[in-house]
Amino acid sequence: MARNTQVAADHNAPLVTQILAEFVATHPGYRAGGWSAAVDHEAHRTFMNWLGCAVGAARHEALEAALAAVNLLQPAAQASVLGRPEKVDMASAALLNGISSHTFDFDDTHLKTIIHPAGPVASSVLALAEHTKASGRDVIDALVIGIDVSCRVGNAMYPEHYDRGWHITGSTGTLGAAAACARLLKLDTQQTAMALGIAASQPVGMREQFGTMTKPFHPGAAARAGLMSALLASQGFTASPKALEAPRGMMQTVSTKNDWLEITGELGQRFEISFNSYKPFACGIVIHPSIDACAQLREIFAKEGIAPEQVERIELKVHSLVLELTGKKEPVDGLQAKFSVYHGCAAGLTFGHAAEEEFSDEIVNRADMVTLRRKVVATVDDSIDEASADVTAVLKGGRRVHVFVKHAIGSLENPMTDAQLEAKFHGLTDALLGAARSSALIGACWALGDSADVTALAALATARA
Repeated sequence: MARNTQVAADHNAPLVTQILAEFVATHPGYRAGGWSAAVDHEAHRTFMNWLGCAVGAARHEALEAALAAVNLLQPAAQASVLGRPEKVDMASAALLNGISSHTFDFDDTHLKTIIHPAGPVASSVLALAEHTKASGRDVIDALVIGIDVSCRVGNAMYPEHYDRGWHITGSTGTLGAAAACARLLKLDTQQTAMALGIAASQPVGMREQFGTMTKPFHPGAAARAGLMSALLASQGFTASPKALEAPRGMMQTVSTKNDWLEITGELGQRFEISFNSYKPFACGIVIHPSIDACAQLREIFAKEGIAPEQVERIELKVHSLVLELTGKKEPVDGLQAKFSVYHGCAAGLTFGHAAEEEFSDEIVNRADMVTLRRKVVATVDDSIDEASADVTAVLKGGRRVHVFVKHAIGSLENPMTDAQLEAKFHGLTDALLGAARSSALIGACWALGDSADVTALAALATARA
């Protein structure tokens, strides 16, 4: 007996699997005028930011546990684990580097969709490229194209797909990783369509996992799945040629919103990496305006000699999405604190910044931080954009000090400079690699598009035993 469905399927969807496959396989790339120098520079910024995040978290307990599990499989030494001396098979390297790149929640963000695109794509591409000794130019081209596939599919489904509970970084990242690896392997259009089709059966990640080690597992698992999809396709493995758009294909299964024009419109002319942004704070992106505002309050307090003890309460007004995603009032560890706008406000007011150290378990449970975040009174005001924050410090005696942040540092309207990204990179990697080696690695990132192969960069990014 036939069953009714709540939402009518679109039986006339464009053949987006084939359209994307042709784009991935045949686009000329940067050297042939495929995109502007500005887009190419953004790709290098994206790669460097991703690499710094991956190296920085190399000794985190989540990565230690994941590496121990991988080693149970006795993997072949094909590719590097960033920030560490070990080598593993390329699929496991994609998994591990994807995990570490997202562990600090300090990686890039495509703000239109809240996708962290480099984690799945760069992790899969570098692992494959190191094993195949691909050129740096091929890596950058694959990064641009893979991120475009991931974010265009995300554009088509967001926000409905995300609101249903999917972690969109993992679900679309599998496709981006497959596209990038297919490009790097120089698969033809048919093989690339098969790679995308295989990846379409492997969307990864639920938002329920936010605040746990499984959240950074999502981009890592997406990187591994995308790489394996391309490898399978290269050997003749098949999939539906309409795996994305069919009524029972990936996109119509995981989302009731599918704006196909978001995939096909200006394909090959507008590149989503142009809209990538980078985090100055190591936490969920929607907390950033509140941290920025509280850091500005701290500057005002310093100029006027106001002590933190004089604060009676912090009145915070934010969009409802902020509290939906980051409303943890009493985080007990660093992972939970990354999803606590209350802790973010306390960090901004106390330190003036919020890098990974400010989300350590020790800082999260420090008495003064607990006291201060309990003074934060957050209310929803949907007239405020989700990228903004309205913060008022109410002092003992009744004085009110107000700051409104429309566009936080790190946003597209107020982006981090190259110099700020380099400083962030040093902050993440110097303790593991040393300042001199970190500087050399930064130089290698900027020059990646002109390098003969990526093995030297990968070697610089590994720690000695």
